[in-house]
Amino acid sequence: EESSSSDSSEGVGESKIILKQRITLVNACALIVGTIIGSGIFISPVGVFREVNSVGLSLIVWTIGGFFSTIGALCYAELGTTIVKSGGDYAYIREFYGPLPAFLRLWIALLIIRPTSQAAIALTFSSYLVQPFFPNCTELMPESSIRLFAALSLIILSLVNCMSVRWATRVQDVFTAAKLLALAIIIIIGVVKIGQGHYQYLEPAAAFKGTTSDIGRIVIAFYNSLYAYGGWNYLNFVTEEMKDPYKNLPRAIMISLPLVSFIYVTANIAYFTVLSPTEFGISNAVAVVSCTKTTFCNLFGDKVLGVMSWIIPVFVSLSCFGSVNGSIFTSSRLFFVGAREGQLPNILAMIHTKHFTPVPAIMFNCILSLLYLVSGDIWSLITYFSFFNWLCVGMAILGLLHWRYKYPDMERPVKMHISLPITFFIAAAFLVVMAVYAAPKECLIGACIVLTGIPVY
Repeated sequence: EESSSSDSSEGVGESKIILKQRITLVNACALIVGTIIGSGIFISPVGVFREVNSVGLSLIVWTIGGFFSTIGALCYAELGTTIVKSGGDYAYIREFYGPLPAFLRLWIALLIIRPTSQAAIALTFSSYLVQPFFPNCTELMPESSIRLFAALSLIILSLVNCMSVRWATRVQDVFTAAKLLALAIIIIIGVVKIGQGHYQYLEPAAAFKGTTSDIGRIVIAFYNSLYAYGGWNYLNFVTEEMKDPYKNLPRAIMISLPLVSFIYVTANIAYFTVLSPTEFGISNAVAVVSCTKTTFCNLFGDKVLGVMSWIIPVFVSLSCFGSVNGSIFTSSRLFFVGAREGQLPNILAMIHTKHFTPVPAIMFNCILSLLYLVSGDIWSLITYFSFFNWLCVGMAILGLLHWRYKYPDMERPVKMHISLPITFFIAAAFLVVMAVYAAPKECLIGACIVLTGIPVY
């Protein structure tokens, strides 16, 4: 049945063939936290530290990244309660700027951003899952096995999302709890180490030793931290399925973003109670590394857990699994909304009459992710479109500001102080400009791919 179908003679009423409001406040918090906390906190700390070359400045970058993401999420809370449509910034850009810019956003999300990010996180999940079986040399990990497990995770989670919204949200709840437990263990270890006097790298004199003064490198470090905070706006993709979105959307944001920020900063503090800056510098960020190097997560686990150090890669794997589930859940809604608006084939706007899930959109999203999984280098594609993501976010916030001026009397159930969207827009514009300045070739390639959507449109 199509989502826009009317009552039929068989009694399938319109009320039965729409997406149901089944996402509670707890589910919403789990969706935000579970989507944000994926592989980022286990990968990005190395990238941030290498750019700033300082424990103290890296902690400041992580704190600012959390504050920045929280401001953005609060602005999106106003957007999501003013324009109560699923689809996130796609829906807002369509409302503010018309169908063509919205289609270009949808086109790139469909073609590149969502499937590549899901494939990348699934690969990270799989490589950390396989890693405990190759404790002495992760270079020997068979790539075919890694890709196979990644494919299975995408297929299984897509099937779960097809069968039931409740199943999908419960998977999200469980794996969010698992990753919070993992990070709680790391943070508790850090607290114990500080109590034992292991905080020499956190003292002001040592913490800021060797700090870089290169603004470009600091901006890149900020980008690395924002990668770990990615997903703060994903709840807006499922606004229509939330119970009482006017209350629960801002509440979920106010609970989840400060929680994630606190966890990220304290986890980084915990890392530096066990590992020295030198060990951070020689470690790799990802699981598939050479025999002579290892990840900082493994170094951390080896130092504090000994023979039980295999727990760390397992926890990282579980974290990524939950993040993939959250991305599948929200991505399918983006494609569903795009089809409902007439910008994608109608079949993607269809809903299962028994499970009330957008099955065609979920399976389409799964197929695209699997195609990228078996293709070559997907990381470069992700790099090409980091600027485009922030461009679309900035456009959505600019539209909010314009509507504040154009429709001052419009009912806004959630209304932030005007300084928040202005500050966030300026920062988002700065990130776009710096991305173009730092990587003009990659941004040009990305822009050309964006423009391919015009003839398709």
